[in-house]
Amino acid sequence: MRASCSAYRCGLRPKLDECDAARQQTQMTALDPNSVVIGLNACVMAMRFDAPHVLTVPPAPVLEGRAEALPFGPFDPQHHRTLDLGLRSLVEAQTHVMLGYVEQLYTFGDRGRHALQPSEGPRVVSVGYLALTRTSDVDTGSTAAHWRSCYDFFPWEDFRQGRPEIIDALIRPALSAWCEAGEGLADLRQDRLSMCFAADGAQWDDEKVLERYELLYEAGLVLEARVDGRDLPPTAPKAEVQAMLGQAMRFDHRRILATAIGRLRGKLKYRPVVFELMPETFTLLDLQRTVEAITGAPLHKQNFRRLVETSGLVEPAGQRTARAGGRPAQEFRFRKDVLRERPAPGVKVGGVRNVKR
Repeated sequence: MRASCSAYRCGLRPKLDECDAARQQTQMTALDPNSVVIGLNACVMAMRFDAPHVLTVPPAPVLEGRAEALPFGPFDPQHHRTLDLGLRSLVEAQTHVMLGYVEQLYTFGDRGRHALQPSEGPRVVSVGYLALTRTSDVDTGSTAAHWRSCYDFFPWEDFRQGRPEIIDALIRPALSAWCEAGEGLADLRQDRLSMCFAADGAQWDDEKVLERYELLYEAGLVLEARVDGRDLPPTAPKAEVQAMLGQAMRFDHRRILATAIGRLRGKLKYRPVVFELMPETFTLLDLQRTVEAITGAPLHKQNFRRLVETSGLVEPAGQRTARAGGRPAQEFRFRKDVLRERPAPGVKVGGVRNVKR
């Protein structure tokens, strides 16, 4: 695993003459079904409008389906010296965004994950990446790529305005019915329900984004379970209900995005990755809102400020910014020396959360 920890400024490149994603997908499906292709997938995330957003690309007209996708394409050993450089090249070609912070997530290699039928095309084994960038660095206006809130795809993950109604109104009843229908598996399924969705007094774990999505997929509650052509369990709801559980994505890209969100939430606690999403200077309120947006939970204002100030993560920037209807707020910047002082300078927010989930 490799991560590039310094933020680079993103830029623009001349507009492409063809849809790169369509060409690459056509190349992959035309190969021998017994061959193996190494693919690259990018979860490019930025903060916009007080919510984490992910960069998506629409399917080209020559590709079946309408669901959006993450920037993706095959690794080309003739032109890509490393996997990381290959990923950066693909993302820049499809979105005109040059990546800064990048780290590998996981390798995804289920059979048929890039085809409607497992026998179609080669076996595509993709390396997923998490990439972070700053909102001020991003401009995709000259491409078809655009930003979507991560909570459009995972509406049950955002507790900032309280516990999402969809959990108790739809998810838990549907999963309970699925648990009861499992012959010999009811107890195991119930344990997974308790662990993932904090049933039976269990604690909500904000890092289990992937586990929650995979449970919903296995129970046939998300659209991808229907699109994939698998046999749905008898308790699976109709497509209209599945559509209420978040926007679907092409192939297994929502699973990759779930992996990225869980990784970001976990890494936030022991590495200062949150500052890769912040401008050079910011107020403590800006920082709090960004952390809340990532974790999906509101934080106690004074306790959070005390945590940040005592952790030595920030230092005064020597200036103030005007706030409408209030006093000018002091601006801060990330204190880079903290990286040399201790091995795990993250934002451990467990003790300053302001909500029970």
